[in-house]
Amino acid sequence: MQPTRARYWVIFFAVTLAILSYFDRVVMSQAAKPISAELHLTKSQMGSVFSAFALAYALFEVPSGWLGDFMGPRRVLVRIVLWWSTFTALTGAAWSLGSLRVIQMLFGAGEAGGFPNLTKAFSSWLPLNERSRAQGFMWTFGRWGGAFTPPLVLFTLHHMSWRWAFVCFGSLGVVWTFFFNRWFRDRPEDHPSVNAAELELLKGVSANAAGHANVPWAKLIRHRSLWLLWVQYFCLSFPWYFYITWLPTYLQEYRHQTPEAASRLAILPLLFGGFGSLTCGFVVPRLAKSWGSMKRARRTIATFGFLAAALLLFLSTRIENAILGTLVLALASFANDLDMPPSWNTCMDMGGKYAGTVAGSMNMMGNLAGFAAPWIAGIILDRWRDWNLFFYLMIAVYLCGALCWPFIDPVTPIENTDQV
Repeated sequence: MQPTRARYWVIFFAVTLAILSYFDRVVMSQAAKPISAELHLTKSQMGSVFSAFALAYALFEVPSGWLGDFMGPRRVLVRIVLWWSTFTALTGAAWSLGSLRVIQMLFGAGEAGGFPNLTKAFSSWLPLNERSRAQGFMWTFGRWGGAFTPPLVLFTLHHMSWRWAFVCFGSLGVVWTFFFNRWFRDRPEDHPSVNAAELELLKGVSANAAGHANVPWAKLIRHRSLWLLWVQYFCLSFPWYFYITWLPTYLQEYRHQTPEAASRLAILPLLFGGFGSLTCGFVVPRLAKSWGSMKRARRTIATFGFLAAALLLFLSTRIENAILGTLVLALASFANDLDMPPSWNTCMDMGGKYAGTVAGSMNMMGNLAGFAAPWIAGIILDRWRDWNLFFYLMIAVYLCGALCWPFIDPVTPIENTDQV
């Protein structure tokens, strides 16, 4: 009997949700100028709006991941996607800096559980040899969704106000929730489309779907590799948030592009980032097979990604041509995203049946970086009006991330080690 392929629909739902989540995030960066003009916001104030989203996103990562471990990802994902879609739409009702911050915080609180719970679903629906490619596909299409949001938002803003644009983007999540809730089940054995042969493929991982409320918090907090995983993800996310917050403003003010030209150039970094995730998703399994070590493969490609991103970011500051400079930025984003599949697959392997909690804790650190980076950038731009100063800070952060990976054990479950 040939195995059915129901598990690939889980990847489909993950990919489409990743695209939607980046639509809803990137629309704010593209609408920043008309919002700032209407609400009379400075760059520091707009930076604080970007940071409000990231702070709530960070704070709700662990609770959302834990809920996925406890309740199962189906119930959690349905609730949080409806929640964040509602507050995406309500962004169009903002009337002041304070209201915009509050709405963005509530939006961020909803989006927080998305990727940890998708990772939880992967941990129980995908065999070990398919996880790296699945994470690669999810992050690739998430980045590509963000990449093509700028011209889509610009087109939308030509036909309606920024307020109605948020309503339109928010409605897409409701459609996704309807179809996901009808199809998905937390356990493969509960799904009518899964035959016995496919269940046999998943027998080693399907137990991860069961509820696990008693997370070994003390063991997690003492675990050296988990701490280093947190630090490297902070270092990865700090520069990356530039692409979904300040990039359109940078292209218009520093590279002297029109809004239309800036929206086209803004496609490149997220587009190339998607290629980075896709490339890594295929390269790491091949390296692991060739070297006989998944640990070595993940460490090598992640460290290389950090170092290459730092070098390319530095090169971009030395280039005056706008198109060439943006292309080098895009290559830096490609290198950045070589680290995405290793990081999230490490959450699955290290976390085991607590994959949702571990993934949530890592993404919390990434979004604390997302809270800090846009605000710091806004302060630097208001006080010194120097884009390169912020770029040098991002380069330093990348180098710190590169120092972490040689000391991370990315394959051994926390339950099976006494590492401190």
